Amino acid sequence: MSEQVVDKNKETRGFQSEVKQLLHLMIHSLYSNKEIFLRELISNASDAADKLRFKALSQSDLYGDDSNLCVKLSVNEQTGTLTISDNGIGMTREQVIEHLGTIAKSGTKEFFAQLKEDESKDSQLIGQFGVGFYSAFIVADSVTVNTRAAGAAADEAVSWQSAGEGDYSIENITKPTRGTDIILHLREDEKEFLNEYRLREIVGKYSDHIGIPVFIQTEEKDEEGNVTGTKWDQINKAQALWTRNKSDISEEEYKEFYNHVAHDYAEPLTWAHNRVEGKQDYTSLLYIPSKAPWDLNNRDGQHGLKLYVQRVFIMDDAQQFMPTYLRFIRGLIDSNDLPLNVSREILQDNKVTQALRKACTKRVLQMLERMAKNDAEKYQTFWKEFGQVLKEGLAEDFANRDKIANLLRFSSTENDAQEQTVSLADYVSRMKEGQDKIYYLTADNFNAAKHSPHLEQFRAKGLEVVLMYDRIDEYLMGHLPEFEGKLFQAITKSDLDLSNFDDEEAKEKQKETEKEFASVVERTKGYLGSRVKDVRATFKLHDTPAVVVTDEHEMGTQMAKLLAAAGHEAPEVQYIFELNPEHALVKKMADEADEEVFSRWVEFLLGEAMLAERGTMDDPSQFLAAINKLLIK
Repeated sequence: MSEQVVDKNKETRGFQSEVKQLLHLMIHSLYSNKEIFLRELISNASDAADKLRFKALSQSDLYGDDSNLCVKLSVNEQTGTLTISDNGIGMTREQVIEHLGTIAKSGTKEFFAQLKEDESKDSQLIGQFGVGFYSAFIVADSVTVNTRAAGAAADEAVSWQSAGEGDYSIENITKPTRGTDIILHLREDEKEFLNEYRLREIVGKYSDHIGIPVFIQTEEKDEEGNVTGTKWDQINKAQALWTRNKSDISEEEYKEFYNHVAHDYAEPLTWAHNRVEGKQDYTSLLYIPSKAPWDLNNRDGQHGLKLYVQRVFIMDDAQQFMPTYLRFIRGLIDSNDLPLNVSREILQDNKVTQALRKACTKRVLQMLERMAKNDAEKYQTFWKEFGQVLKEGLAEDFANRDKIANLLRFSSTENDAQEQTVSLADYVSRMKEGQDKIYYLTADNFNAAKHSPHLEQFRAKGLEVVLMYDRIDEYLMGHLPEFEGKLFQAITKSDLDLSNFDDEEAKEKQKETEKEFASVVERTKGYLGSRVKDVRATFKLHDTPAVVVTDEHEMGTQMAKLLAAAGHEAPEVQYIFELNPEHALVKKMADEADEEVFSRWVEFLLGEAMLAERGTMDDPSQFLAAINKLLIK
């Protein structure tokens, strides 16, 4: 570490409240894997080098006389300090206050919530939520950061100091070289991190693959073992992992690189490393995580691949190379076809970008297809974490709709299990003779779907129904009209026709009953008026007296709920009221001569049907009054 001359310009500032909470956790909680602090700080130093390389593309003088970017580790046993130094981009005073005094990411509350929920995930979450620097306080009782921004004068450097409590101090210093020195004043019980061999072990484990060298300061000794000086030893390969031959990279190295690139301590489910030469010349390394990030459902959040051009880091979260429905993918792409001065604006409409996006999307879907085919258990792990997001692809990616449809998993009446394990191909393979449609039901949750009265005739006829209870499912079905030539049929629609599964005798009996029941239908219509679109007799029910359905092209219940949840004003759903003439309650209603009592039965049966379909009703008091009067009678 270089010497610093202290200026008088010093001030003390308070931490943002979220930082105070975070530091308290770092200092006072027991962490399962303390050594990850070094991984995070070296990773930050590597990012600082990447950012300097990118900025120097247009300002080559930023390098000065020092273009050999690296990270240096040094220890001082007398003072009990470990120093991590880099000669990267550095920070100005304003940047120090912004980055070290606040947590800019919006997920701070989620970080604390997840950490409280499962403390064993601490090392995973630290990097994932962009709070890697603060992991220094896991092992240090105070931290000093001396930094000078590239292009700034020596006397414009800044020193930041904190004991990890309520505030920090910041002052101007003179620093001869650009970059950042992080000085950790280690706690008494953390002195293992002053041991050279322990540091070598950690760097070899976590940082062997980063693209810049990591040096450690070691003692030089003569033949008698006397210290004669110091030297710097490189302790990592310093070759970007994706540039190496796949045959030379171990499975463990791939996993360690994932931890670095994704800031995720968990192992990935699978990955694909490909070098392509031809029309496009690029390398991609794509990972499928095993756990969903906290912000997975935020479509507008930061996601995407790290972009390199000719081995030079260009940007994080390059969204242009991965569609939104695959926003959980982590990894990088290194292109030889894009210009080094590429910007986000150029990427938007660049033909090379579009070709790379198409290729990366295809690669991910192939990874998922292989996983689904060869390892059902692992694919179920993926589906539980990312299935709902993958469903978005049916609306976003028409070109790959069939591939995505093959990857979908649902529950069904085949096993009545909540776990979504049934593929559409599985369903089609079990279709009964004469069945030409895929029957499905959407509902608020699994139990509502499983116990829906609409299923009664399907169970009686031995017909399988796909049970859909994710909020996105109704939207999804609007973009999936058929699968392998089989049309989808919602079983809550009025155009449902299962008559080809009935015998002629049953059909004749139903016609007779329908004629006899016509007067009851008319009485019910007369009472309800415009409250329903129509009233009909139905023979699809067994244990249920009545249901409501919607016309074929009418908006369904779940779509109306979806629009309402999104803050949109949905048109009122017009229901068709279907009565089961063979049910005891409906027969009792049909035999009722008193119109007032008849109307109470209508209110009761309609309210019950609306509850089963929507979980609510427009006027509960009317329903309850009808029940009360019927009970009293």
